[in-house]
Amino acid sequence: MNYIPNDSRYTNMIYNRAGRSGLKLPAVSLGLWHNFGGVDTFSNSRAIVLRAFDLGITHIDLANNYGPPPGSAEETFGHILAKDLKPFRDELVISSKAGYDMWDGPYGDWGSRKYLVASLDQSLKRMGLDYVDIFYHHRPDPETPLEETMGALDHIVRSGKALYVGISNYPAKQTQEAAQVLRELGTPCLIHQPSYSMFDRWVEDDKLLTVLEKEGIGCIAFSPLAQGLLTDKYLGGIPDGSRASKPHGFLKPADITDDTQSKVKRLNDLAKQRGQALAQMALAWVLRHKALTSVLIGASKVVQIEDAVGTLNNLNFATEELQKIESILKE
Repeated sequence: MNYIPNDSRYTNMIYNRAGRSGLKLPAVSLGLWHNFGGVDTFSNSRAIVLRAFDLGITHIDLANNYGPPPGSAEETFGHILAKDLKPFRDELVISSKAGYDMWDGPYGDWGSRKYLVASLDQSLKRMGLDYVDIFYHHRPDPETPLEETMGALDHIVRSGKALYVGISNYPAKQTQEAAQVLRELGTPCLIHQPSYSMFDRWVEDDKLLTVLEKEGIGCIAFSPLAQGLLTDKYLGGIPDGSRASKPHGFLKPADITDDTQSKVKRLNDLAKQRGQALAQMALAWVLRHKALTSVLIGASKVVQIEDAVGTLNNLNFATEELQKIESILKE
């Protein structure tokens, strides 16, 4: 059956400018870190991507190592693109990354020019694309000179394989240094992708968000729901099929402590008072910061995409609500 997109797909989505660039991203973006690998059901993966697009989620985020196995999420998306979304390529922002272990030998990891260029070539082939809209260096490399890594990103843009470049997981000081190198090369850093949630606030402690505002760099937060902890999914234990129940998941049963569950229950009560699901409140809390361009969500079901977009109906917090959240998190 041929896919026909929703004519009103842009009606209810909010689009935010990425830093001081000309590019706008949806406030809610879809990440294919989980549930789109070779071990997952293609029909479900396809349904999630198409529903996201129908709701105005124009940004799809991948990386070379997403799966499992590594590379298979890009292959899955490539199939969806070829089958359904190819006519709408110019309505999409597609991103990928390289920086983690991908293949054997000394050239399949970290941040060398050799690795980054080769990895992007492989990613483009898996997805059936001529270019990606955003290409990230996935994590800082403690051994490769920053000038080489940023020079590789500049080369990738000038070669036409990416329109913009970004960085991920860089601390504030290295972000400032990377931004300066890229600016001098003539290829500004578009966006930074850090982890950020109520349970993971290193970007505040590190002053990263302050640096991004100063440098005019956008910010897209990954794991804004703390791998699903900031939802009602684990209030009664670990359900079958959840991330914590899977052997290849990053959320482990040991992460779901009594203290964490107690906080989640109190946060859930507050969300109900706001007329939101806990996940919606958690996303709105991340988006409250003016440096944020977008939040990057994962999904295992179509309804989770719909719920996430529903966040945009209530993004405002009263001072008392923010104070209540702080008191819960600090206990």
